[in-house]
Amino acid sequence: MNVRRRLIPTVATAAVTALGLATLSACSGSAAAGNTDKFDVVASFYPMAYLAEQIGGAHVHVTSLTEPGQEPHDLEISAKQTAQLQESDAVLYLHGLQPAVDKAVGQSEVKTKIDAATLTSLEEHGNEVGGHAAEHDDEHAEEHEEAGGKDPHIWLDPVKYAEVAEGVGKAFEKADPDHAADYKKNTAALVARLDALNTEFKNGLAHTGTKTFITTHAAFGYLAERYGLTEEAISGLDPESEPSAARVKDLEKMAKADGVSTVFYETLVSDKTAKTIAKDAGLKTDVLDPIEGITDHSRGDDYIQVMQANLKALRTALGTK
Repeated sequence: MNVRRRLIPTVATAAVTALGLATLSACSGSAAAGNTDKFDVVASFYPMAYLAEQIGGAHVHVTSLTEPGQEPHDLEISAKQTAQLQESDAVLYLHGLQPAVDKAVGQSEVKTKIDAATLTSLEEHGNEVGGHAAEHDDEHAEEHEEAGGKDPHIWLDPVKYAEVAEGVGKAFEKADPDHAADYKKNTAALVARLDALNTEFKNGLAHTGTKTFITTHAAFGYLAERYGLTEEAISGLDPESEPSAARVKDLEKMAKADGVSTVFYETLVSDKTAKTIAKDAGLKTDVLDPIEGITDHSRGDDYIQVMQANLKALRTALGTK
């Protein structure tokens, strides 16, 4: 299932100008995707670029197909960008998240193609994910099944993200053996940081007043399952679909029964539906960032910091004891 979503109007008009749009790393910033004196890696969007930069260190030149602040699911790639892709040494992407990237990679002759989706297991998630969903009867099973599909948001689970990191590290070692020792060392360091982040989440969410949270769409299913929570999404994996009146009514009823205090929305997607439901149900709203890009509005400068901000928001919303 290719997951696509609606853009905020100001973002919808944004265009990618070149393959080599800079990520936030010092290794990035060249307008060219390849032909540098380093191991040239094209990353599809921020979570992939972060891995490449952390693992590659000084030996890689990383460029991102998705510019900071641009909603990655709706990325379109120009013919020029597709041609520039050929000049790179490797491409790191997540199949199923960005259809245009999948097509471009499939047609390219890049020697090293690293698909993050093959480095860990993907699950099918609908608009309910986690323990609370299992408590429900099968009354709406068909509806939930239709809303589901292979969930690509693996980077929001530090454990799965660490599994991907290990796979990327091995791929870098194979593709650029001259620097294999450094890639192995950097991978181990990154995995250690992700393990520590996992511990922060595990301990931070162990004792809460409620285990249920509401989001605009099902981006946090892996995170919910990892830490014993339940994600109730206004929409399923495909936020293009509007929630039915019955779904909105169910959410309001569930929020009251389960002590839900907050409806979470994302920075790159319209918050209109979330705020409408929150107002009608007498709930608060807050941001739970899917970390698809780092901008001036992000609650942190990199993946780790924004994930820690997400943990703080969850602890507040769930009523940490």
